[in-house]
Amino acid sequence: MLYRPFGQTGETVSILGFGAMRLPVVEQHHENIDVPLATRMVHYAIDQGVNYVDTAYPYHGTSVVGKGTSEAFLGQALAGGYREKVLLATKLPAGAVQSRADMDLILASQLSDLRTDHIDCYLLHGIGKTTWAKFSDLGVLEFLDSALADGRIRYAGFSFHDQASVFKEIIDAYPWAFCLMQHNYMDVDFQAGLAGLRYAAEQGLGVIVMEPLKGGRLAAAGPPEVQALWDAAPVKRTPAEWGLHYVWDDPGVSLVLSGMSTMEQVVENVASAEAGLPHSLSAAELGLIDKVREVYQERVQVDCTNCRYCMPCPAGIDIPIVLACLNNASLYESPLTEKFIYGIETTLGNTAKASECTECGQCKDACPQGIEVPAVLKECIRMFE
Repeated sequence: MLYRPFGQTGETVSILGFGAMRLPVVEQHHENIDVPLATRMVHYAIDQGVNYVDTAYPYHGTSVVGKGTSEAFLGQALAGGYREKVLLATKLPAGAVQSRADMDLILASQLSDLRTDHIDCYLLHGIGKTTWAKFSDLGVLEFLDSALADGRIRYAGFSFHDQASVFKEIIDAYPWAFCLMQHNYMDVDFQAGLAGLRYAAEQGLGVIVMEPLKGGRLAAAGPPEVQALWDAAPVKRTPAEWGLHYVWDDPGVSLVLSGMSTMEQVVENVASAEAGLPHSLSAAELGLIDKVREVYQERVQVDCTNCRYCMPCPAGIDIPIVLACLNNASLYESPLTEKFIYGIETTLGNTAKASECTECGQCKDACPQGIEVPAVLKECIRMFE
């Protein structure tokens, strides 16, 4: 296992972190974790040197705001000395917080479920413009100061889902130790993007990357034209290995967080981490990844460039977010995955639902690509609602 500095915390983290969001389950019931198998997976990863384990209040629950079973599972799985071997991370859910007092109550329940007296890395969960404003109004920065001072948490951070300008605003608002952001070779300009990654690293934050394989989409074989490019490469890697090595190639990345569902995935990712050095991909290999990106982008259903001229929408719809879900369903042939992502975006308040469109036509008139936005939103309703 390889390790990197974790921002300015003085900690050293494994370049692969274990995400407890997609653990194996019994009979397809998301809240019913396969405890024996999931425990073996967690133990194997830690025994091989993984020292960062991540969960969240709603993981393995029946909704994105309710309490899930992941935290309680980890409390059990990390018993017997494993807790002391890792930096343990969990998150404060914006959807479940309605007051300053709720923050302390939720943290207390998390400490109890995780069977620990402190959380090493505590994040505000799924932060965007709306959730950041809500947290700020409720006094979340005072809560973080208090929890840091009394030792309930050791390092404060946030996970992010919004535009790059909002990302910079949040970073500048508090002395964060680290951040968690989405990044992969398809999302170089999505959400915080490469520019946000660079900014966070320059400010001394530990940068954790989630969705390095875009929710597993980039781990699949992909369309034949993509697989043909991988097959022609002199160095043979699985699609998952290509995706992970692309992120590890960036020295600004502290660690890559992977949500693993099978023991085979754990073994493969741990093996990949043995060679995840910064600047280890050649110019030719980076060029190959650029070609793969181009092939995927040719499958785009709606020619949205995320220029955001259509915004703000009077109905509160973040049109680029909604259209991205539609495009991803086409790019990766993953309509069920995108329906889930769409549900998260609308539940967290990052966007109103497409069905709330009033067909005022403002977006259509503003779109430099000439997209018939109201008509496309009806397709989103059909697919996702």
